[in-house]
Amino acid sequence: MSDQNITRVLIVDDHGMVRKGLIAFLKNRSDILVVGEARDGREAINLCEQLQPNVILMDLLMPVLDGVDATRSIHEHWPQIQIIALTSFQEKELVQNALRAGAIGYLLKNIAGDELVEAIRAACAGRLTVAPEVTQSILLGNQNSLTDHDLTNREREVLALMVEGLTNPKIAERLFITRSTARAHVSSILSKLGVSNRSEAVVLALRERLVR
Repeated sequence: MSDQNITRVLIVDDHGMVRKGLIAFLKNRSDILVVGEARDGREAINLCEQLQPNVILMDLLMPVLDGVDATRSIHEHWPQIQIIALTSFQEKELVQNALRAGAIGYLLKNIAGDELVEAIRAACAGRLTVAPEVTQSILLGNQNSLTDHDLTNREREVLALMVEGLTNPKIAERLFITRSTARAHVSSILSKLGVSNRSEAVVLALRERLVR
């Protein structure tokens, strides 16, 4: 398999046993290469320039610099690096902070190994993955939408597909529209929702029940 088809992964967790367990599991995947490990957010930031990972598995509660702040900094400096929050906690505020910081996924550490691998592949392709328990907690915490944000019916359709994790080309294919039209709809949705990226849009859509 060529290097272009291999996903480079950086593992960030302050528990050595967790890092070693993830490394041991992922090392047998032909399309995934663990390029490094970090004990805290500051170390992760320092390694990004050197290692250039495609995907980071990021713990959130760590000493020195926590995962949310590290995610925000990495997302600002290396927006091409996709970050999956991998944690034991599913508090709604922590979920929202991680996704708003730029994480493309939020998974719990009890996730099955094969599901984690698929989430890494999805992240590398730019698709958001959120643990079902996390999605449920967001929904339960907000029963009613406060506003419709002036979204058109078509924009609601596009937003629903964004929640499903579809990319712009896939949205265009599903709705029988051009890619440029799909891209324009996504841009309009982000503007109307007052968010800066797709992850934030998905969180807001779930939180305010903007889509079914």
